[in-house]
Amino acid sequence: MTAGKAAAVDPEAQTVVSKDPTLDTEAALFAEGATLVIGMDEVGRGAIAGPVAVGAHAVAVGTSTFPEGLRDSKLLSEKRRDALAPLIEEWGAGAVGYASAEEIDEHGITAMLGEAARRALLELHRAGVSVDTAVILLDGNQDWLTPCLRKPLDVRTKVGADRSCASVAAASVRAKVARDSLMREADDVHPEYCWGSNKGYGAKAHYAGIESHGLTELHRHSWIKAGTQTER
Repeated sequence: MTAGKAAAVDPEAQTVVSKDPTLDTEAALFAEGATLVIGMDEVGRGAIAGPVAVGAHAVAVGTSTFPEGLRDSKLLSEKRRDALAPLIEEWGAGAVGYASAEEIDEHGITAMLGEAARRALLELHRAGVSVDTAVILLDGNQDWLTPCLRKPLDVRTKVGADRSCASVAAASVRAKVARDSLMREADDVHPEYCWGSNKGYGAKAHYAGIESHGLTELHRHSWIKAGTQTER
């Protein structure tokens, strides 16, 4: 485990420029009286196939270390993410929620980000995590969670939280590892789209598969350009 390191901050823009997360933000929330911080981050928002996934990771007051090498999932190789995943599970409670391609087509990506996050929080709640008393920390400047909640929670946003906050970085890795696993399984059924390598994003090989074989139930049909929307 690694103790939180001080992150370099641009004093004018007030944006974190370090790639290494810390527990500084979580500690500040604990100093305000919070007893639990749940970091959340999404994976698959820009994909054209597969679900969107939102990871959640809970950090309790008093936590001062986190797994060595933890970073935002986008800054880690697949091999490193897979190695970190069990260490993150040991570090604290977490969950991953999903919203399907069909739901995204019907309701839009922003609403389904919130719904996937709500499902992750419900899973945490069922596991005995006190979600109702937690501060929920989202990466970015948009609160896409609150509109989907049945009752209000203490939701905060922070630009760059996936890089600067250990709880959010852990949530990012949880979501990425879980979603990648689903897309590899889908690739076994539909190898023609090369999802094992592109994970449902709009790579050249993926579009070539669409041109040759059409769309599946896992595609976000409304996201595919006209001319490639043949049905399968």
